[in-house]
Amino acid sequence: MTPTRRSLLLTAAATATLGLPALPALAQSVDTDKLMKVGPLGEMALGDEKAPVTIVEYASATCPHCANFHKGTFKELDEKYIKTGKVRFVFREFPFDNPSLAAFMVARCAPKDKYFPMIDVLFQQQRKWAVQGADVRGELFNIARLAGFTQKTFDECLKNEEVAKGVIAVRDMGTELGVTSTPSFFVNGVAMKGNNSLAQFEAMIKPHLSN
Repeated sequence: MTPTRRSLLLTAAATATLGLPALPALAQSVDTDKLMKVGPLGEMALGDEKAPVTIVEYASATCPHCANFHKGTFKELDEKYIKTGKVRFVFREFPFDNPSLAAFMVARCAPKDKYFPMIDVLFQQQRKWAVQGADVRGELFNIARLAGFTQKTFDECLKNEEVAKGVIAVRDMGTELGVTSTPSFFVNGVAMKGNNSLAQFEAMIKPHLSN
């Protein structure tokens, strides 16, 4: 979680909605029906829907621990478990500040097949756009251009209240599950917090695999 930055102006409705009360402690496990409820913008997931293990991540685009996870452990998980059909990976937005909200809005406005590539670039370039004093809007536009955005479509996206409220709804669902920090994970409904190693994930994955 990083401090709120003022370098990007979003719609008044989106900004106002970010004010949230103190959150409860993260539970050890949650109701899977509640966990797997799909938000208004649809689910963003990788892997086989019939995989024996489902990992749900809640992340903030400006969270350095999230970036480290996606640049490290996630790559290993993807190769060993997601691409092999053993794990379905669900990514959920949990913005802590306006830059994170804006980044996720742009990812959601992109074509669906560009969503995860954009998330990857956002984390890869996080130290460039999500640091104090950065030109957040300008840097996000540079990233958005990689997905085919023009200045017009980029500006329209950041003014889209439906997208803003949809991203915030995902965050609210995480709050209801007890998420207090990012990255937070649920492995078949059991909670994990922080940038865990592959071995830590495997300790929770392997009991659900037949071989």
